[in-house]
Amino acid sequence: MKSMVIGGIILVVALLAGTFFVAGDSFSLGEDYINDLTMLGGFAIIGITVFVALKYINQIKNDKAEGELVEDSWDGIGEFNNNLPVGWALSFIGTLIFFFWYILIGYPTNQFSQIGQWNEETLEHQAKFEAKWHDISESDLKNMGESVFLVQCAPCHGVEAEGIDGKAQDLTARMSKEQVLHVIQNGSKGLNYPMGEMPAGMASGADADAIATWVSTGSKGTPPASFAACASCHGADAKGQGGMAPNLTGYTNTLVTKVLATGKKGMLGTMPSFNGRLTDTQVKAVSTYIQSVGE
Repeated sequence: MKSMVIGGIILVVALLAGTFFVAGDSFSLGEDYINDLTMLGGFAIIGITVFVALKYINQIKNDKAEGELVEDSWDGIGEFNNNLPVGWALSFIGTLIFFFWYILIGYPTNQFSQIGQWNEETLEHQAKFEAKWHDISESDLKNMGESVFLVQCAPCHGVEAEGIDGKAQDLTARMSKEQVLHVIQNGSKGLNYPMGEMPAGMASGADADAIATWVSTGSKGTPPASFAACASCHGADAKGQGGMAPNLTGYTNTLVTKVLATGKKGMLGTMPSFNGRLTDTQVKAVSTYIQSVGE
Protein backbone atom coordinates (compact mmCIF):
# COMPACT_ATOMS: atom_id res chain seq x y z
CA MET A 1 0.00 0.00 0.00
CA LYS A 2 2.83 2.38 0.86
CA SER A 3 4.34 2.01 -2.61
CA MET A 4 0.92 2.67 -4.17
CA VAL A 5 0.53 5.90 -2.21
CA ILE A 6 4.00 7.06 -3.23
CA GLY A 7 3.26 6.18 -6.86
CA GLY A 8 -0.08 8.03 -6.65
CA ILE A 9 1.56 11.16 -5.26
CA ILE A 10 4.16 11.08 -8.02
CA LEU A 11 1.39 10.64 -10.62
CA VAL A 12 -0.64 13.55 -9.21
CA VAL A 13 2.39 15.84 -9.20
CA ALA A 14 3.28 14.82 -12.77
CA LEU A 15 -0.27 15.40 -14.02
CA LEU A 16 -0.52 18.75 -12.24
CA ALA A 17 2.81 19.85 -13.67
CA GLY A 18 1.80 18.74 -17.17
CA THR A 19 -1.53 20.55 -16.94
CA PHE A 20 0.13 23.75 -15.73
CA PHE A 21 2.77 23.50 -18.47
CA VAL A 22 0.09 23.17 -21.19
CA ALA A 23 -2.50 25.64 -19.88
CA GLY A 24 -0.73 27.60 -17.16
CA ASP A 25 -0.73 30.85 -19.13
CA SER A 26 -4.50 31.10 -18.61
CA PHE A 27 -4.13 30.74 -14.84
CA SER A 28 -3.92 34.26 -13.45
CA LEU A 29 -5.23 34.22 -9.91
CA GLY A 30 -7.77 36.97 -9.36
CA GLU A 31 -7.83 38.39 -12.89
CA ASP A 32 -10.32 36.05 -14.56
CA TYR A 33 -12.26 33.88 -12.15
CA ILE A 34 -13.60 31.63 -14.92
CA ASN A 35 -10.10 30.57 -16.01
CA ASP A 36 -9.02 30.28 -12.40
CA LEU A 37 -12.01 28.10 -11.57
CA THR A 38 -11.36 25.92 -14.61
CA MET A 39 -7.73 25.36 -13.70
CA LEU A 40 -8.52 24.63 -10.04
CA GLY A 41 -11.26 22.27 -11.16
CA GLY A 42 -8.77 20.44 -13.35
CA PHE A 43 -6.37 20.10 -10.41
CA ALA A 44 -9.19 18.82 -8.20
CA ILE A 45 -10.28 16.26 -10.80
CA ILE A 46 -6.70 14.95 -11.10
CA GLY A 47 -6.34 14.60 -7.32
CA ILE A 48 -9.74 13.04 -6.74
CA THR A 49 -9.34 10.63 -9.66
CA VAL A 50 -5.98 9.32 -8.48
CA PHE A 51 -7.16 9.09 -4.84
CA VAL A 52 -10.33 7.16 -5.76
CA ALA A 53 -8.41 4.87 -8.10
CA LEU A 54 -5.88 4.04 -5.38
CA LYS A 55 -8.61 3.49 -2.81
CA TYR A 56 -10.53 0.99 -4.88
CA ILE A 57 -7.44 -0.76 -6.21
CA ASN A 58 -6.44 -1.31 -2.59
CA GLN A 59 -9.92 -2.61 -1.77
CA ILE A 60 -9.83 -4.99 -4.72
CA LYS A 61 -6.50 -6.37 -3.49
CA ASN A 62 -7.30 -6.65 0.23
CA ASP A 63 -11.04 -6.58 0.96
CA LYS A 64 -13.27 -9.64 1.08
CA ALA A 65 -16.90 -9.77 -0.02
CA GLU A 66 -19.18 -9.82 3.00
CA GLY A 67 -22.56 -8.58 4.06
CA GLU A 68 -26.22 -9.52 3.72
CA LEU A 69 -27.48 -10.75 0.36
CA VAL A 70 -30.70 -9.44 -1.13
CA GLU A 71 -33.58 -11.87 -1.46
CA ASP A 72 -33.50 -12.05 -5.25
CA SER A 73 -30.81 -13.80 -7.23
CA TRP A 74 -30.17 -14.34 -10.94
CA ASP A 75 -28.99 -17.78 -12.03
CA GLY A 76 -27.55 -18.31 -8.58
CA ILE A 77 -25.70 -15.01 -8.57
CA GLY A 78 -26.55 -12.95 -5.52
CA GLU A 79 -26.10 -9.24 -4.79
CA PHE A 80 -25.00 -7.78 -1.49
CA ASN A 81 -27.38 -5.39 0.21
CA ASN A 82 -24.67 -2.84 0.96
CA ASN A 83 -24.99 0.87 1.43
CA LEU A 84 -23.80 3.23 -1.26
CA PRO A 85 -20.05 3.93 -1.15
CA VAL A 86 -19.52 7.14 0.82
CA GLY A 87 -17.19 8.58 -1.80
CA TRP A 88 -19.66 7.92 -4.61
CA ALA A 89 -22.57 9.41 -2.65
CA LEU A 90 -20.58 12.53 -1.75
CA SER A 91 -19.43 12.93 -5.37
CA PHE A 92 -23.02 12.65 -6.59
CA ILE A 93 -24.28 15.24 -4.10
CA GLY A 94 -21.33 17.50 -4.93
CA THR A 95 -22.11 17.23 -8.64
CA LEU A 96 -25.72 18.29 -8.02
CA ILE A 97 -24.60 21.25 -5.90
CA PHE A 98 -22.09 22.31 -8.55
CA PHE A 99 -24.76 21.99 -11.27
CA PHE A 100 -27.21 24.34 -9.55
CA TRP A 101 -24.42 26.77 -8.60
CA TYR A 102 -23.12 26.89 -12.17
CA ILE A 103 -26.57 27.33 -13.74
CA LEU A 104 -27.81 29.94 -11.26
CA ILE A 105 -24.63 31.82 -10.30
CA GLY A 106 -21.45 30.66 -11.96
CA TYR A 107 -22.38 30.65 -15.64
CA PRO A 108 -20.46 33.60 -17.13
CA THR A 109 -23.37 35.46 -18.70
CA ASN A 110 -21.87 38.80 -17.69
CA GLN A 111 -18.35 38.05 -18.93
CA PHE A 112 -16.64 39.09 -22.13
CA SER A 113 -17.77 37.21 -25.22
CA GLN A 114 -16.19 37.40 -28.67
CA ILE A 115 -19.52 36.47 -30.26
CA GLY A 116 -21.30 39.13 -28.22
CA GLN A 117 -18.70 41.72 -29.20
CA TRP A 118 -19.03 40.74 -32.86
CA ASN A 119 -22.83 41.04 -32.69
CA GLU A 120 -22.63 44.45 -31.03
CA GLU A 121 -20.13 45.77 -33.55
CA THR A 122 -22.15 44.36 -36.46
CA LEU A 123 -25.36 46.01 -35.26
CA GLU A 124 -23.50 49.27 -34.67
CA HIS A 125 -22.02 49.14 -38.18
CA GLN A 126 -25.40 48.36 -39.73
CA ALA A 127 -26.97 51.32 -37.93
CA LYS A 128 -24.21 53.64 -39.23
CA PHE A 129 -24.57 52.14 -42.71
CA GLU A 130 -28.32 52.74 -42.80
CA ALA A 131 -27.89 56.30 -41.51
CA LYS A 132 -25.18 57.05 -44.09
CA TRP A 133 -27.26 55.81 -47.03
CA HIS A 134 -30.65 57.00 -45.78
CA ASP A 135 -31.11 59.40 -48.73
CA ILE A 136 -29.21 57.38 -51.31
CA SER A 137 -29.54 58.40 -54.95
CA GLU A 138 -30.90 56.05 -57.59
CA SER A 139 -27.51 55.66 -59.28
CA ASP A 140 -25.74 54.88 -55.99
CA LEU A 141 -28.53 52.45 -55.13
CA LYS A 142 -28.00 50.62 -58.41
CA ASN A 143 -24.21 50.53 -57.93
CA MET A 144 -24.61 49.21 -54.39
CA GLY A 145 -27.04 46.59 -55.65
CA GLU A 146 -24.56 45.44 -58.28
CA SER A 147 -21.82 45.08 -55.64
CA VAL A 148 -24.05 43.04 -53.34
CA PHE A 149 -25.30 40.96 -56.27
CA LEU A 150 -21.78 40.06 -57.43
CA VAL A 151 -20.87 38.80 -53.96
CA GLN A 152 -24.11 37.17 -52.80
CA CYS A 153 -26.08 36.26 -55.92
CA ALA A 154 -23.64 35.80 -58.82
CA PRO A 155 -22.39 32.34 -57.70
CA CYS A 156 -25.79 30.92 -58.78
CA HIS A 157 -27.34 33.56 -61.06
CA GLY A 158 -24.13 34.41 -62.91
CA VAL A 159 -22.05 37.57 -63.07
CA GLU A 160 -24.42 39.06 -65.64
CA ALA A 161 -27.53 37.63 -63.92
CA GLU A 162 -28.12 35.32 -66.88
CA GLY A 163 -28.74 32.25 -64.72
CA ILE A 164 -25.67 30.22 -65.85
CA ASP A 165 -27.11 28.22 -68.74
CA GLY A 166 -30.57 27.98 -67.24
CA LYS A 167 -29.41 26.36 -64.00
CA ALA A 168 -30.79 29.25 -61.96
CA GLN A 169 -33.29 32.03 -62.56
CA ASP A 170 -32.32 34.25 -65.52
CA LEU A 171 -32.90 37.72 -64.07
CA THR A 172 -32.22 39.56 -67.32
CA ALA A 173 -35.48 38.37 -68.86
CA ARG A 174 -38.91 37.29 -67.82
CA MET A 175 -39.54 33.79 -66.53
CA SER A 176 -39.22 31.24 -69.28
CA LYS A 177 -42.17 29.10 -70.32
CA GLU A 178 -40.54 26.08 -68.66
CA GLN A 179 -40.16 27.97 -65.37
CA VAL A 180 -43.79 29.10 -65.39
CA LEU A 181 -44.93 25.53 -66.07
CA HIS A 182 -42.74 24.35 -63.18
CA VAL A 183 -44.49 26.75 -60.80
CA ILE A 184 -47.94 25.78 -62.10
CA GLN A 185 -47.19 22.11 -61.58
CA ASN A 186 -45.40 22.40 -58.21
CA GLY A 187 -46.90 25.51 -56.64
CA SER A 188 -45.00 28.22 -54.79
CA LYS A 189 -44.57 28.22 -51.04
CA GLY A 190 -43.02 30.39 -48.36
CA LEU A 191 -43.24 33.88 -49.91
CA ASN A 192 -45.93 34.94 -47.42
CA TYR A 193 -48.11 37.04 -49.68
CA PRO A 194 -51.50 38.07 -48.20
CA MET A 195 -53.34 35.84 -50.69
CA GLY A 196 -51.49 32.81 -49.33
CA GLU A 197 -49.41 30.08 -50.95
CA MET A 198 -50.04 28.96 -54.49
CA PRO A 199 -51.03 25.27 -54.54
CA ALA A 200 -49.68 22.79 -57.06
CA GLY A 201 -51.71 21.73 -60.08
CA MET A 202 -53.70 24.92 -60.69
CA ALA A 203 -53.86 23.93 -64.37
CA SER A 204 -52.63 21.13 -66.61
CA GLY A 205 -52.22 20.12 -70.21
CA ALA A 206 -53.18 22.68 -72.84
CA ASP A 207 -54.51 25.10 -70.21
CA ALA A 208 -51.19 25.19 -68.36
CA ASP A 209 -49.32 25.56 -71.63
CA ALA A 210 -51.49 28.54 -72.66
CA ILE A 211 -50.96 30.26 -69.29
CA ALA A 212 -47.19 29.69 -69.38
CA THR A 213 -46.96 31.03 -72.94
CA TRP A 214 -48.92 34.20 -72.10
CA VAL A 215 -46.99 34.94 -68.89
CA SER A 216 -43.55 34.23 -70.39
CA THR A 217 -44.17 36.49 -73.40
CA GLY A 218 -44.97 39.57 -71.33
CA SER A 219 -48.59 39.13 -70.24
CA LYS A 220 -49.66 41.27 -73.17
CA GLY A 221 -52.99 41.24 -74.94
CA THR A 222 -55.96 39.17 -73.87
CA PRO A 223 -55.06 36.39 -71.42
CA PRO A 224 -56.19 32.85 -72.21
CA ALA A 225 -59.46 31.71 -70.67
CA SER A 226 -57.58 29.29 -68.41
CA PHE A 227 -55.84 32.25 -66.73
CA ALA A 228 -59.09 32.92 -64.87
CA ALA A 229 -57.92 30.45 -62.21
CA CYS A 230 -54.81 32.60 -61.70
CA ALA A 231 -56.53 35.97 -61.96
CA SER A 232 -58.37 35.43 -58.68
CA CYS A 233 -55.05 36.07 -56.91
CA HIS A 234 -52.71 37.67 -59.46
CA GLY A 235 -55.40 39.90 -60.99
CA ALA A 236 -56.62 40.03 -64.56
CA ASP A 237 -53.53 42.01 -65.56
CA ALA A 238 -51.21 39.55 -63.70
CA LYS A 239 -49.76 42.40 -61.60
CA GLY A 240 -50.64 40.87 -58.24
CA GLN A 241 -53.44 43.20 -57.12
CA GLY A 242 -51.21 45.73 -55.40
CA GLY A 243 -48.96 43.27 -53.61
CA MET A 244 -51.63 40.77 -52.58
CA ALA A 245 -49.91 38.12 -54.74
CA PRO A 246 -46.72 38.02 -56.86
CA ASN A 247 -46.57 40.38 -59.83
CA LEU A 248 -46.03 38.15 -62.87
CA THR A 249 -45.02 40.97 -65.19
CA GLY A 250 -41.58 41.69 -63.68
CA TYR A 251 -39.24 41.59 -60.71
CA THR A 252 -40.83 44.16 -58.43
CA ASN A 253 -39.44 45.41 -55.12
CA THR A 254 -42.05 43.39 -53.25
CA LEU A 255 -41.19 40.14 -55.01
CA VAL A 256 -37.41 40.53 -54.66
CA THR A 257 -37.74 41.53 -51.00
CA LYS A 258 -39.87 38.49 -50.18
CA VAL A 259 -37.61 36.06 -52.03
CA LEU A 260 -34.52 37.46 -50.29
CA ALA A 261 -36.27 37.23 -46.92
CA THR A 262 -37.64 33.69 -47.22
CA GLY A 263 -35.55 31.96 -49.88
CA LYS A 264 -37.04 29.95 -52.72
CA LYS A 265 -36.85 26.47 -54.18
CA GLY A 266 -35.46 26.73 -57.69
CA MET A 267 -34.15 24.57 -60.51
CA LEU A 268 -30.53 24.63 -59.27
CA GLY A 269 -31.50 23.97 -55.67
CA THR A 270 -32.96 25.85 -52.73
CA MET A 271 -32.04 29.50 -52.53
CA PRO A 272 -31.29 30.35 -48.87
CA SER A 273 -32.91 33.15 -46.94
CA PHE A 274 -30.87 36.35 -46.75
CA ASN A 275 -32.94 37.66 -43.87
CA GLY A 276 -30.56 39.39 -41.43
CA ARG A 277 -27.61 39.16 -43.82
CA LEU A 278 -28.60 42.25 -45.79
CA THR A 279 -29.84 45.59 -44.49
CA ASP A 280 -33.06 47.15 -45.77
CA THR A 281 -31.03 49.50 -47.97
CA GLN A 282 -29.06 46.61 -49.45
CA VAL A 283 -32.25 44.67 -50.19
CA LYS A 284 -33.69 47.71 -51.97
CA ALA A 285 -30.39 48.12 -53.84
CA VAL A 286 -30.41 44.51 -55.06
CA SER A 287 -34.00 44.91 -56.22
CA THR A 288 -33.10 48.10 -58.09
CA TYR A 289 -30.15 46.43 -59.78
CA ILE A 290 -32.15 43.34 -60.79
CA GLN A 291 -34.83 45.52 -62.34
CA SER A 292 -32.14 47.45 -64.22
CA VAL A 293 -30.52 44.37 -65.80
CA GLY A 294 -33.85 43.37 -67.30
CA GLU A 295 -34.43 46.71 -68.94
